[in-house]
Amino acid sequence: MLMQTTTRVLEPGDLGAALAILESDPVANAFVTSRVQIAGLDPWRLGGEMWGWYADGRLRSLCYSGANLVPICATPEAVRSFADRARRTGRRCSSIVGPAEPTARLWQLLEPHWGPARDVRPHQPLMVAERMPDDIAPDPYVRRIRKDEMDVIMPACVAMFTEEVGVSPLAGDGGLLYQARVAELVGAGRSFARIEDGKVVFKAEIGAATNQACQIQGVWVAPEHRGKGLSATGMAAVLRYALADVAPIVSLYVNDFNAPARACYRRVGFRETGAFMSVLF
Repeated sequence: MLMQTTTRVLEPGDLGAALAILESDPVANAFVTSRVQIAGLDPWRLGGEMWGWYADGRLRSLCYSGANLVPICATPEAVRSFADRARRTGRRCSSIVGPAEPTARLWQLLEPHWGPARDVRPHQPLMVAERMPDDIAPDPYVRRIRKDEMDVIMPACVAMFTEEVGVSPLAGDGGLLYQARVAELVGAGRSFARIEDGKVVFKAEIGAATNQACQIQGVWVAPEHRGKGLSATGMAAVLRYALADVAPIVSLYVNDFNAPARACYRRVGFRETGAFMSVLF
């Protein structure tokens, strides 16, 4: 018997079913889950649409379509359906990001229509930690950034973003959206740094956060301070804050070609549990 499938934009009444799927993989889905838990499924509040793929009347897979296009628990059949919808609506996102396998399938279907991408990162190890390392003491000078320190943290955030993504976050709207996001993390107490002589020498943020898992992002050491071990002790400090105040599982994903970062995270006790993929436009 043929399976009946359909894809549609989810509505606020679908929240329970959507959260059940999102929470089935709290680490991989932390980014989207954190947004849905705060904003629900209303597109205006969520900052995008949530597409749902149904098989025989049951919601099985999701795809977040906003500034990022993110396949969630997406089967090959769901990916084909999401790709069809994305082709019809046209590209509105600045990146496609998600678990490597479905994201690769999605990009394979969309590349003839949306390509070429500015950059494709096919394998970004997803790493998790659930306890503090035994042999690395947290940097005692890494602390939460205060709201009155936005002018101190912003240059480091811009430098990190530009180095990591390849374009400045100040392009386009002059950095208004990016500055608002940094301010949001500072206001939530999830921006951390070591500051010396008024300048940031190490920084990181806890980006996505749910009760089950959170994700560290934006790890950066000022170029003139690299090679001194600040990243390992700094990461240990941020990990301590995350485990104590945010969630029992702390995750991050890293470019596979960034060998020093991967070695640092392993030293701090992170282990690889999967992989993400990013397509940047």
